[in-house]
Amino acid sequence: MIEVYKILTENYCKSVNLELELHKKSVTKGHNLKLVNSRHHYDLRKYSFTVRVINIWNSLSDSVISANNVYAFKNRLDKFWPTRS
Repeated sequence: MIEVYKILTENYCKSVNLELELHKKSVTKGHNLKLVNSRHHYDLRKYSFTVRVINIWNSLSDSVISANNVYAFKNRLDKFWPTRS
């Protein structure tokens, strides 16, 4: 999740090209950095990093996503995950 946070907040290496598409609707339930979850037919794509992290990322709360930096995000993520069942 830390890597996804870095990618979406543009703190990641610019030469890495990962296809993470933000949800275009302005009104989304949850946080404003929701990712689009599309269907894939080939196993190679189904089990890739970008597809596997979308549901997990979208399930995070707004308080975790709204962190100012990577360290704050990591601390909030550590506090959020133990409380989830």
